[in-house]
Amino acid sequence: MSSLRRLMRSSLLLVLVGAFCAGCGEPPIDVAAAATTSAPRATTPMPPATPTPAKPLAGITVSLDPGHNAGNARHATQVNRTIQAGPIRKACDTTGAATRDGWPEWRFTQELATRVARRLRAQGAVVLFTRTARAPAWGPCITERARLGNRADVAVSLHADGNLSSRARGFHVIRPTFVRGYTGDIVRRSGTLATQLRDALVGTARLTPSTYIGRRGMIARGDLGGLVLSNVPKVFVEVGNMRHPTDARLLRSTRQQELVAAAITQGVVRWHAAEVAATG
Repeated sequence: MSSLRRLMRSSLLLVLVGAFCAGCGEPPIDVAAAATTSAPRATTPMPPATPTPAKPLAGITVSLDPGHNAGNARHATQVNRTIQAGPIRKACDTTGAATRDGWPEWRFTQELATRVARRLRAQGAVVLFTRTARAPAWGPCITERARLGNRADVAVSLHADGNLSSRARGFHVIRPTFVRGYTGDIVRRSGTLATQLRDALVGTARLTPSTYIGRRGMIARGDLGGLVLSNVPKVFVEVGNMRHPTDARLLRSTRQQELVAAAITQGVVRWHAAEVAATG
């Protein structure tokens, strides 16, 4: 009888232990995770990023050609030698013009080129120079200036005239005329560039078109090696006549140089926009 009682107690104990450990082999339930899984938390969608608008001259390389050089006068032999520039023969370069009190064209073109470059870069352009204030020591020759300009998409040569007439003042833009075998592929596009620059120089810089050359501030020429040898749209900008006192004062003015730089940049931007529109 006592044995039967012991057997019944052992059986009851096993039943209780089994009931107590019924879930011991299962992993514990994470109540927080279960709640998260069963009821996903709502999230606020992020607004789409606003794309940064491309700058108007992004991807465009502009060649700036500051006319003449401070060292040309000290290297007269090299500068004055005659070279072949396509179908024409001309001097390698010249010393350039100057105001009546001796302020030189090369200094004006260097100052202006620096201002134009800063504004073009702000519009996204890459700017290449044919020369800087430090190099080369003289020149370069007109053939080399053209070669350097052909590395860009568009080229602008900066100058100021030296006409001796007392009534000669104002600016003019020189575009290439048709020269068989040389300029046929750039005449039309260079003409558009010349028009855009002329309009900007009148409208933005408030410059007076030339009173002594060209028509309404523009002229086409086929005797300039820098234009004849160009493979990209190119113009020369004669910003004023250094020999005229009014023009000389304006050319030396920092404020006026900034206005001219703004106008040239505006002209290039509008020319490029027209190019893009024309190609679809």
